[in-house]
Amino acid sequence: MSIHDLYLLSPEISLAAVAVMVVLVDLLNGRKSQMSTVAVVGLAIPLFFTVLLWGEISNWWSLIGPQVGEVNGYSLSTLHGTLSVDRFALFFKFLFISSVGIVFLGSYGYVERFPDRRGEFHVLIMISSVGMMLMAAGTELITLYVALELSTLPLVALAAFGGDRRSSEAGMKYLVLGAIASAVLLYGMTLTFGFTGSTNLEMMAVAVGNAANTGSNEFGVPLLAVGVILMVAGFGFKIAVVPFQGWVPDVYEGSPVPVTAFLSVASKAAGFAVIIRVFATTFESIEVDWALLFAGIAALSMTIGNLVAIAQTNIKRLLAYSTIAHAGYMLVGLAAVASRTSDGVSLGTETLLFYLGGYAVTNLAAFFAIIAIMDRTRSELIESFAGMGRRAPWLALALTIALLSLTGIPPTVGFMAKLFVFGAAIKADLAWLVTLGAVNSVISAYFYLRVIRVMYFSEPTLEERTTRVVPLDISVAVTSTAVIGLGLWPYGMLKVASRAVEQLF
Repeated sequence: MSIHDLYLLSPEISLAAVAVMVVLVDLLNGRKSQMSTVAVVGLAIPLFFTVLLWGEISNWWSLIGPQVGEVNGYSLSTLHGTLSVDRFALFFKFLFISSVGIVFLGSYGYVERFPDRRGEFHVLIMISSVGMMLMAAGTELITLYVALELSTLPLVALAAFGGDRRSSEAGMKYLVLGAIASAVLLYGMTLTFGFTGSTNLEMMAVAVGNAANTGSNEFGVPLLAVGVILMVAGFGFKIAVVPFQGWVPDVYEGSPVPVTAFLSVASKAAGFAVIIRVFATTFESIEVDWALLFAGIAALSMTIGNLVAIAQTNIKRLLAYSTIAHAGYMLVGLAAVASRTSDGVSLGTETLLFYLGGYAVTNLAAFFAIIAIMDRTRSELIESFAGMGRRAPWLALALTIALLSLTGIPPTVGFMAKLFVFGAAIKADLAWLVTLGAVNSVISAYFYLRVIRVMYFSEPTLEERTTRVVPLDISVAVTSTAVIGLGLWPYGMLKVASRAVEQLF
């Protein structure tokens, strides 16, 4: 491995180094509060390297140094071509690092509940994020599988971090069901390797294209399709879509709230990053209607997620089914990508990336507001949020903004995200799926607005106030402002998403 390879891997290496720093602070310093500070401030290092690499690939630094990066759309690769350093991967690295930083801020007071394991909490999240960053950059099946395991195993420990029965059950369910999904994914990769003779995505694309163009290996093509479908099932567990969503409600309910927030955002983004790269690079030429497959999963996820959420009385379980429904909305964009229409492919991908970014800030805003409200109510039941519009008007407003965004009501980023994704699907001749998505958005308004009604129109059961946690207030303010800001001016992030997509096609 050369120095240049280390430079290309600097975001992942520096994030792992920050995790080691947190471990050392935990071992050598008795002041536990410094660990959170080291973790948050240390994230500036991988963020700096990510910006540096984006600028190099985009030739920002051409006036002050040699052009090492992109030339007419080319990207850099490292570790013998197993990892790609392109704007697509860097977009997700921005998303992961930002999510980790906001989660650390939002969990500042929450981690006091397990003071002896505060260091482990921060380290596990950062190690999982390293795996997700490698997933977004992976261009080889073995690399993707190892990165997936690296991101998943720390999440298993984090799900069980609460130490009580519910948390232990959440960790066990995530471990067992995750292992089954991992086995299915590995079997699908094995079938794919057997057909193509390679685990490199670009070489696999050549083998698949040759078979499709010449009609050779006709017996193996259906077997390849089965392998790809099994891979979709394995990654479907990661992004929590129907019928691979069974773990979501119990794991979300039993996990500590900051872990649930991180799991709902970063894990989903990593899964979509892999699916987009794999299908955009390798399997487009297989004569299978991938658009119909993804559209069917999207329809089921939207409908089941929203209908089951109506019956929920626990706010964490409600958001668990909400994330299943939103995975369905995101798959609308993926179905547009798989449609193979000239407009649907690139437009569907960039709007899907925009949706992931908008969903990240929206869901984090919702969970951080819930953390602050639960500090006052000591309950996860929706009815315990009664009167929060008077007891904690700022938190009620922040949660209201997040819920309106999840519903898709302007001027929030959630409205713009759905508008862009549905527009891409219409251009891909998927009007029926857009109609179903619009109907499901109306259905979702019932249970989102019910929470708002409880906060503003129900009498409070308690009146006492609790001590405010400044870092948590900052995280609520930042994410809530982002929800409105990206809704009013979405084109900045949409342009970044468009630039990130260019190199895939």
